[in-house]
Amino acid sequence: MKILFLGDVMGRAGRAAITETLPKLREEWRLDFVVVNGENASGGMGLTGDHAKLLLDAGADVVTLGDHAFDQKDMLRFIESEPRIIRPVNYAKEAPGKGARVFQDRRGRKVLVAQVLGNVFMKRAFDDPFSAIEAELKRYPLGGAVQAALVDVHCEATSEKMAMGHWCDGRASVVVGTHTHVPTGDAQILEKGTAYLSDAGMCGDYDSVIGMAKAEPMRRFVTGMSKERFSPARGPVTLCGFYVETDDKTGRATRCEAVRSGGRLAQSVPL
Repeated sequence: MKILFLGDVMGRAGRAAITETLPKLREEWRLDFVVVNGENASGGMGLTGDHAKLLLDAGADVVTLGDHAFDQKDMLRFIESEPRIIRPVNYAKEAPGKGARVFQDRRGRKVLVAQVLGNVFMKRAFDDPFSAIEAELKRYPLGGAVQAALVDVHCEATSEKMAMGHWCDGRASVVVGTHTHVPTGDAQILEKGTAYLSDAGMCGDYDSVIGMAKAEPMRRFVTGMSKERFSPARGPVTLCGFYVETDDKTGRATRCEAVRSGGRLAQSVPL
């Protein structure tokens, strides 16, 4: 199976890049399954129902969220009617939606998609991410209940992401980090067959401060004072993500590559 994961979509520019580019990538790279992190797609904070539809219509099979899951209040209702939206599995138990679901690709192969929030350096403590993911991986074993499994680890600390990768090794096809908006260079297949990347990066303008127009973040760093709200940068976008190929019988990864397409960053695409 050929799987593409795209990192945090940032604002209007990120949405436009997805809608313009993802349909072509699905065809050119012969993708079987696409997951997009959309938690910053609406004004840089959260995701509206209308913007979720744009990402899904562009070719995303699943859209994951994160710590800004419900910053846009209409998502509280929209997520209940759209099963292709996944919020963190260790969010409050009363939260709407689901943190893990099994989907099918266009050939009927089953794919588990789960998202989990880390605790290190996050604004508030969430339920233990490791036991939350453990429950889902036990429920849907690779090579049995599902042909592939992808875990989106949404957190600040690379150490926590790496620990999650090793925790899931051999039980998930893909463990990929999100949230920090900077792509890392450690794409690898772990010892027991899980493709791992500490952070997929963002789908946004990199002439920015993690996707936000530079002036206001720089003012706050330099002076300690704010003048206006953050707003997403609107320059040329780099689509950043993780491309993985898996074996249908075992669910283990056979190939993985970091993806950087368009915009300012050095390009890296699967050939």
